[in-house]
Amino acid sequence: MEDDAPVIYGLEFQARALTPQTAETDAIRFLVGTQSLKYDNQIHIIDFDDENNIINKNVLLHQVGEIWHISASPADKGVLATCYNKTSDSRVLACAAVWRMPKELESGNHESPDDSASTAQTLELLCHLDNGAQSSVACVTWEPMGDGKRVISLADNRILLWDLQESSSQAVLAGSAALEGKGQLRFTSGRWGPHHNCTQVATASDTTLRGWDTRSMSQIYCIENAHGQLVRDLDFNPNKQYYLASCGDDCKVKFWDTRNVTEPVKTLEEHSHWVWSVRYNHSHDQLVLTGSSDSRVILSNMVSISSEPFGHLVDDDDISDPEEHQADEKPKEPLRDSVIATYEEHEDSVYAVDWSSADPWLFASLSYDGRLVINRVPRALKYHILL
Repeated sequence: MEDDAPVIYGLEFQARALTPQTAETDAIRFLVGTQSLKYDNQIHIIDFDDENNIINKNVLLHQVGEIWHISASPADKGVLATCYNKTSDSRVLACAAVWRMPKELESGNHESPDDSASTAQTLELLCHLDNGAQSSVACVTWEPMGDGKRVISLADNRILLWDLQESSSQAVLAGSAALEGKGQLRFTSGRWGPHHNCTQVATASDTTLRGWDTRSMSQIYCIENAHGQLVRDLDFNPNKQYYLASCGDDCKVKFWDTRNVTEPVKTLEEHSHWVWSVRYNHSHDQLVLTGSSDSRVILSNMVSISSEPFGHLVDDDDISDPEEHQADEKPKEPLRDSVIATYEEHEDSVYAVDWSSADPWLFASLSYDGRLVINRVPRALKYHILL
């Protein structure tokens, strides 16, 4: 059984920002933000037509600056946040804002891939995420299960909780906390956890991981020296509430149980350069994606620390005739932790990987040269997990 070939889409500008359109669970859609110093930057809405294996795209102008991070509202298809650079008084500032895309593009309208004659539309600015201070925003993360009205931005050494008011046209600061310590402490990335009623956020700064309670904006755990060098990204296991993955410039991916932070539960050392991005599969948490500046994307099967380490448990009631059942089926070999596949379609640093919100077996990766690649989990593994 042949696995489907990857589908490659090239942007004309460099890029490092990628997100699935989180609120869209029917169509396979990703948003990509560009980094051009000379021209107006763009957000490409990438629609993947699964049946015909082709990509359709729409382009939105993002005229305020080059995009370093992009995230989509979990509740409203048309709303997204970007972190972008702008120059002010000969200083470069990293700002963040919430935007709405034109109504007709929220659900994607299919253009043919070579239709470049159509004019790009612009985004509608809903609100800026800044508290008046000249601070640099590293990322914006949305409350995962919410109504799309609560976001957190990480600005320099501060974690800021925002309430987006009616129609998201205003952001009100609802809480904040600051990193305390010597030197220039700065956040590099963060994720809002889906567990504990969405009251926890994890952040990375230098080599340290921290957990925060959004109700009191206080620190709840701290993993110092989580990596030997800078931590680049982190992600929560969607099905196991205390589990967290992190990756960094020490070329490692580590898995943590936040109840016992002295040692990682597991460490992966498959990449040969900085690991920029790590993502758990939303449905099958043994599947973990990583992207690195070694130009590779690696799909790992971390079954021993997943929510189903022994596969699906079969209920006795499901077996009508035990003898017949034993004759039919050999016991299934439990899968071991392993690298399932290494994808080498990129020729530049892979800065972002992410799973589709609509299809749990499909994912996208983005390298700095503007190459977006859409791939699928190998069919043999998919059927092993499902059957």
